[in-house]
Amino acid sequence: MDLTRRAALMTSAAIAANVIDPFKAFAQQTPRKGGVFVVHYGAEQRQLNPSLQASTGVYIISGKIMEPLVDLDAAGNPVGVLATSWESTPDGKTITFKLRQGVTWHDGRPFTSADVQFTAMEMWKKILNYGSTLQLFLTAVDTPDPHTAIFRYERPMPLNLLLRALPDLGYISPRHLYEDKGDIRQNPVNLAPVGTGPFKFVSYERGQHIIAERHDGYWRGPAHLDRIVWRVITDRAAAAAQMEAGQMHYSPFSGLTISDMARLGKDPRFVVSTKGNEGNARTNTLEFNFRRKELADIKVRQAIAHAINVPFFIENFLGDFAKLGTGPIPSVSTDFYPGANTPQFPYDKAKAIRLLDEAGLRPGAGGTRLTLRLLPAPWGEDISLWATFIQQSLGEVGIRVEIVRTDGGGFLKSVYADHAFDLATGWHQYRNDPAVSTTVWYRSGQPVGAPWTNQWGVTDATLDKIIDDAATEVDAAKRKALYGDFVRRANGELMIWMPIEQIFVTVITARARNHSNTPRWGSSSWHDLWLAE
Repeated sequence: MDLTRRAALMTSAAIAANVIDPFKAFAQQTPRKGGVFVVHYGAEQRQLNPSLQASTGVYIISGKIMEPLVDLDAAGNPVGVLATSWESTPDGKTITFKLRQGVTWHDGRPFTSADVQFTAMEMWKKILNYGSTLQLFLTAVDTPDPHTAIFRYERPMPLNLLLRALPDLGYISPRHLYEDKGDIRQNPVNLAPVGTGPFKFVSYERGQHIIAERHDGYWRGPAHLDRIVWRVITDRAAAAAQMEAGQMHYSPFSGLTISDMARLGKDPRFVVSTKGNEGNARTNTLEFNFRRKELADIKVRQAIAHAINVPFFIENFLGDFAKLGTGPIPSVSTDFYPGANTPQFPYDKAKAIRLLDEAGLRPGAGGTRLTLRLLPAPWGEDISLWATFIQQSLGEVGIRVEIVRTDGGGFLKSVYADHAFDLATGWHQYRNDPAVSTTVWYRSGQPVGAPWTNQWGVTDATLDKIIDDAATEVDAAKRKALYGDFVRRANGELMIWMPIEQIFVTVITARARNHSNTPRWGSSSWHDLWLAE
């Protein structure tokens, strides 16, 4: 690790200075038609259908091609996209959506309630990571006419929860391209998506680029940009160089190195900010594979946590844009954060050693007690630094860690499909409500291969019940109390460890207009984005 404490702190301070008023220069102007917007795409996931894989790495592309029923407006409130209105019955078991009329798929077929019914029942409920838990009690979607979809639930679905979830977990796929076409997961449309959005898919050259062009028949009217090109660049320094050379306009989701983000933050040609990412708070994770008998012992998991000095790592490597995390619900969640008075694992090397001794893991040859394989996700520099810090920290208590680095697709397959890991680390993204993309990391019964779900080889019936009760409780105060129970149980059992909170950083050309204007802008449609001269 060559990033010094001084450099790290200067980095975060520089970014913070830019965040104070990064949009001062954005006086409204007349939108300019045309132009190609080039985006940094750091880690391919071998999936472009957001109805099947919930991930910012998918939305950053397909969120411009496909659309959800609902998105978030500038204030973070639900706003209709393919849905125009919604209502729930008092018992929370029936939710009716009225759908937008006059919308067509990019191949010319009409968008109807049949597409919603098929996507919800066959994709969200059965395959979509996060969706399979959110829609666990969905029993049917009725379609009394082409523009009405009635969702029916076995247990109550809080309307506010569903509306908060749908911006990420509510993308609609075209039924006519999937039904009776074999395995949905293997359908070639997943890598050549057909949607209703402002841009239509053109081509995907793996390892090179993805291209989409303006769809002139878009229901809101044609977008301003001619094309969007997502350029695959895994080398963060090379991506920064392309931005400086004017060859690329946008690097999303903390895609550059911390030092490059600081440097570009001082350059008036760029905006460097956390704005537009408020809807995707993230925590750094440490995931345990319980199939490894040593890791099934809670004393070993506790020892690993106690062996890592998280405050030191934050201060020396992440700076002001990270803080100590206290569990799966981050402190930015004003509706559900239960406070810090839950089981925690502060740095205590002596206690870590004692716990390992009690678990029967005595030092062997060379002082090694145990050897573990750690797979870090390739999404951000902080994950790589965190993996190295874990390796060094655990080495000091006799646990030898072998770091296995892969590309994005390889990481997802190894961890969530093949379960070929001992430890893994990446990001958990919190999306406004624990039931959207958080409890699924703990709820048992997830489909094998569903990324960012409980694939740890462990079931906790008590935790499952708390999760199900909270997700179906319509009383807001009772829901919050149940999520307090959830965090206390989750932290106490240490199924996963989430000790660091962060917000993503965006680097974008100062020529861009109408950017970062919603809490999930990087994932949204960019129908109004344009480039000034």
